[in-house]
Amino acid sequence: MTGVPASAAGGSPGAHGARGTAAAADGVASEVSASASAPAGPLQTPATDPADGSRPPRGAKIAAAAVNQASVWNVANLLTMLRLLLVPGFVALLLADGGYDPAWRSLAWAAFAVAMITDLFDGHLARTYNLVTDFGKIADPIADKAIMGAALICLSALGDLPWWVTAVILGRELGITLLRFLVIRYGVIPASRGGKLKTLTQGVAVGMYVLALTGWLATLRFWVMAAAVVLTVVTGLDYVRQAIVLRRQGMAQRAAALEEKEA
Repeated sequence: MTGVPASAAGGSPGAHGARGTAAAADGVASEVSASASAPAGPLQTPATDPADGSRPPRGAKIAAAAVNQASVWNVANLLTMLRLLLVPGFVALLLADGGYDPAWRSLAWAAFAVAMITDLFDGHLARTYNLVTDFGKIADPIADKAIMGAALICLSALGDLPWWVTAVILGRELGITLLRFLVIRYGVIPASRGGKLKTLTQGVAVGMYVLALTGWLATLRFWVMAAAVVLTVVTGLDYVRQAIVLRRQGMAQRAAALEEKEA
């Protein structure tokens, strides 16, 4: 627009308005054509998404990249990291003053309880909110076995728990972990309800042994640990059975596939 009134330019305002509108439309069309034909520079982005023709939101790619880069720092992984950090603190508290001070044992039990609670929540959060990462898959089982192994070894070293109990529980855990890796080419052995009950019973039993209990509570913890050992052995044998079945099925499927290919 030039700012010249329509009456001064001559002719009716309606005619000039129509011509002005047409000229503006021509100008916009020319600009659109020019921008469409001009090659995109290194700092330019296409106006529309070639897939569906819709304009992507500004910074969408940058935001997605930032999410991918920060995914390892999600709440589930932070809980797993906390559990790993609690292991040396728990050991120090349990062994403080020779390992027989009730106050230090109570603090050690608090650290162990926090570790067990985070174990219950981090996996659930990761699955529920799609926070599963490669780091979590590796760190979570390591954290679980680290806190439980540290507790069992310390309790046996202090004379509160027989070494054979520690050997059975840790041997089962390490053996089943190795077994999972051996048959992973054929499939994944899912966690059973018995395995979850075993983990819960182990946590309660070890927690009771960490506390300086006396009287009927000391008798009760013996029976809780006995139940944990039984569940440890039974569920371990069940995992071995599942691994054998899974391996046989996988080998049969591979043989059938090879026969089909040769035919």
